[in-house]
Amino acid sequence: MKNPSARMRTLAAFGAAPLAVLLAGGMVWQGSQAAFTASTRNAGNSWSTGNVVLNDDDLGAAAFTVENIVPDQTGQKCIVVTSQSNVAGEVRAYTQNLITSRGMENRIYLDLEQGTGGSFNNCSGFTPTANTVPELPLSTLARENRDFLTGGSVWQTAGTPGETQSYRATWRFDITGMSQDEVNALQGARVGIDLVWELQSDDAAPAPAAR
Repeated sequence: MKNPSARMRTLAAFGAAPLAVLLAGGMVWQGSQAAFTASTRNAGNSWSTGNVVLNDDDLGAAAFTVENIVPDQTGQKCIVVTSQSNVAGEVRAYTQNLITSRGMENRIYLDLEQGTGGSFNNCSGFTPTANTVPELPLSTLARENRDFLTGGSVWQTAGTPGETQSYRATWRFDITGMSQDEVNALQGARVGIDLVWELQSDDAAPAPAAR
């Protein structure tokens, strides 16, 4: 076999040079994968819902079970509502399940005062505040104060279990403008209504604007 000429040896040398450069570059790139690194971690993130709990001291008994009432009679009862919620919210009072009878639902007036002191069936020491549901016939209350949206006597809770709020409900049998025959027609009539206190948690604060 002939020895390569000087020209051919020169070309071979030049041809090998780019390959040598590429191999060297590859070695540098591989070496960069072993650079110094550091990291930090905030582990264990989780989200759980709060509890919204509301109860009262009536022990399952109705505040008003009044029998044999007569025209112009009146009465009142108190109740204490307790929030066991661990989230802030708003309590509102409203009515449900009206039972009607011969128009007597238009003659029993009820108002609800918010205040301090008192207990179920005992208004001793009750002191009213400005927040009240005004005196209205049961029929009107059932129509105008029928759910949380239309409820009244607002109580803002802080989200601390054990918060309490006292209420005093006063009723009266009003026969203003009625004839004797109309009054007599109400004998034996029976009406009823549920008083409801509902707690809803506050809305979340709006998210901050994107920068």
